[in-house]
Formats: sequence, structure tokens, C-alpha cells
Amino acid sequence: MSSGASVLFDAPGPKARVRHWIYSVLVAAVLVAIAVWMFLAFQREGQFTAEKWKPFLEAEVWETYLLPGLEGTLTAAVLSIIGALIFGMIFGVLRLSDHTWVRWVAGAIVELARAIPVLILMIFLFAVFGDYKVFPSDQLALAAVVIALIVYNASVIAEIVRAGIRSLPKGQSEAAVALGMRKTQLMRLVLLPQAITAMLPALVSQMVVVLKDTALGYQITYVELVRSGQQVGAAEQNTIPALMVIAVIMISLNITLSFLATRLEKRLRSRRKKGGGAVLAADSIVTDAAPGVDITKK
Repeated sequence: MSSGASVLFDAPGPKARVRHWIYSVLVAAVLVAIAVWMFLAFQREGQFTAEKWKPFLEAEVWETYLLPGLEGTLTAAVLSIIGALIFGMIFGVLRLSDHTWVRWVAGAIVELARAIPVLILMIFLFAVFGDYKVFPSDQLALAAVVIALIVYNASVIAEIVRAGIRSLPKGQSEAAVALGMRKTQLMRLVLLPQAITAMLPALVSQMVVVLKDTALGYQITYVELVRSGQQVGAAEQNTIPALMVIAVIMISLNITLSFLATRLEKRLRSRRKKGGGAVLAADSIVTDAAPGVDITKK
């Protein structure tokens, strides 16, 4: 078998490689043509004049609009990601419970949370929190944005966790049970450490979704980056340049998040290859095995 073959598809032959190269060149040419057309269209409308971009060289614009918006975006994103990961892990494990009623309840909550549009949930929570004074008035929008993002993204992460754990070989669970490990030990010491490495790309993608969805908070007056960019555009009469700057900042944040996650994934995989993870798991199994089980006997 060719070194380029995969379990999902065969390695492309010479003709297929030529076709792929031609398709890639055509797609690249189309993208370049669209970019040039957009640049010329914006240029004809005067969107690249110095007057339009000069405000972004002034500290006052950044201090008044962009930096507070960036702070709001990062605050909501960090809180939402942490909450979504915690509750996603919990409900993902609950969906694998041996108790039928636990699986059904957790599954119903996850499916309901996934079915509710995030924006509608934000608006609903903002109205409820305001009517019943659940949070201080200056924290209503933040609370509604964060809780809505946690509810939706935790349900997605729960499914990622469930699929990641189920993708592991059953032999590992059977061996751990044969050694006398309890269910909590099996999940904590054997399954989750391996599943997290496999789930990391999907989890990173969901974190990027959380970061982008913070922009929905502008509908409930939450001060975040996109809302701040619109305010700059309205104040300086340069909406298109303002949105371009916002797009560059958001893309930079997403690239940074993906880069950090990629580094973390490589580090975890390198540790597993070196055997560190296997030794740690073995030591944990020996330490935490159920009383009365002598796993040192041959």
C-alpha cells in the first residue's frame, strides 16, 4: 500500500493528483479574482483613503471603543468556555451512565439545549434577569450572554465527550474492570485522559464558535467587539474600515486560540508516545485498584 493511503480512501494516482492540482489552481484563481474585485470596488467608493483609516491611529478611538469591546468579548468568551467545558464534561459522562434514568434525563437536557437558538436564549435570559432582578443591572447583559453560550455549547461538548469516550477500545475498560477498578476510577484514570487528546480538535472548534458567538450579545446591548466596531463606524463615518479592523482582530484571536490548542495537542501526544502517560496510568491502576485485588500476581 502506498504511504499516502488511508483507511478512509486510497492514495490518489498520477491522474488524480493532476486533477487535484488543477482544481486547487482554479479555486485559488477564483478566490484571488474575488479579492481583487472587492478591493477595486472598495477603492472606487473611497474606503481606502487615509481619512477613513486615520481614526484607528488615534489612542482615543481604541480607549473609548475598541479596547472595551475587546475586553467584553474576551471576558464573555473565557467565562463561557470554562463553563461549557465543565458542564459538557459532566453531561457527557452522565450520558454514558449505567443507570437508564440518568442517561435519559441527561440526554433530554442535552437535546433540549441544542435545539434552542443561542440568540433567542440570550434575549429570553436578558428579559427574565431584568424582570426578576437576578443580577445587578450593569451585569445583566454579560450574565445572559455567558449563560446562553454555556447552555448551548455545553450540550455540543457533551456529545463530543460521549463520542470520544465511546471511540476508545472496549478492551481497556474490560481490563480495568478485571483489575477491580471502580467506574469513577475507570473514567478518571483510563478513559478521560485518552479521550481528551482525541477530542481536542473538536473542542477547539467549539471554543472558536463560542468566541465568535459572543458577537450576538450586541442584540441585548452587551458591549463587545463587533458592537464597538459599529459604534466607531457610526461616529467616524467609516463603517467598512471599522468592520475590517474588527475582522482582523477576531481572526487573530481565533488563530491564537487554534495555535495554543495545537501546541497542547502535540505536547499531549508526545507525552503519550514517550510512555509517560502509560507509566502514569499503570501506577494509578496499581495505587487505586480495589482492596483485595492483588494485581502483582502472575
